[in-house]
This record gives sequence, C-alpha cells and structure tokens, in this order.
Amino acid sequence: MTTPPSQFPFFVYGTLRPGEPNHDQYLRGRTDSEERARLHGAALYEGPGYPYAVEAPGSVVRGELVTAHPEAYPRLLRELDRLEDYAPGDPRNLYERVEREVTREADGTAVRAWVYFAAPAVTAALRAHGRLIESGDWLGRR
Repeated sequence: MTTPPSQFPFFVYGTLRPGEPNHDQYLRGRTDSEERARLHGAALYEGPGYPYAVEAPGSVVRGELVTAHPEAYPRLLRELDRLEDYAPGDPRNLYERVEREVTREADGTAVRAWVYFAAPAVTAALRAHGRLIESGDWLGRR
C-alpha cells in the first residue's frame, strides 16, 4: 500500500526542525512522528535567516522526516506552502515543493516525502554567490 501524494510526510531541514523557531509554531502537537533522516543528492545553502536545499549529486542534507496527524494534514500543507512562499506554478516562488526519496537514519529505509527545494532563480543565485553549508546540517552550521 502506498501513501497518496496528498499525504506524504515532510522532510524538514531548517527552521522547522525541533528547537528551531518555526517548529513550535507549525509542527508541535500536529505530528505522529518526527525522525532523523537524510536527503541524498542535495546540498544546503544558507539564505537570509533560513536555509535552501538545491539539487547536488553526491551531497547529503540532514533533517527530520515529519509525519503529520491525518486530520491536521490539509491545513498543515497549506500553512507550510505559505511559509515557504510556494504556490504551484508561480514564477515568484522562493521554494518548489517536490516529491523526493529520503532515508530514515534509524533503519535505512527509503520514504517518499515532500521537500521544499530552492526555486530555479534562487538556486542560480545561491550557486553563484551563496554560502554552502558543508556539513549539510543546518543545526551544525554555527
């Protein structure tokens, strides 16, 4: 049995992670599970106050795989899209919400999840002038 696309968990790698400012506001009390995970094929860049993941073969981003309570899911999806300045097809997007495979750290299983990647124009600017977070871990950047 596969998870319908509208119910994919979220892979979070920045301000939505536990201990970061947006976790309490958006996720606390609305999840069934939060577990350490890795996104292969992506790199992490520091933006103005928050990170951006970009496609990057051979690189890894560390974060959490967040499974929302089913009854909270529709509203949470809308709120996270707003937080990430994402609207389907909008050329002004800062992020694009895409389906990707992430790996649970606990057991190595692969899971399909929503990931917010930097939009194309943002990606180009980051690759040209951005600050790469070498560890791929927003929490370890300091």
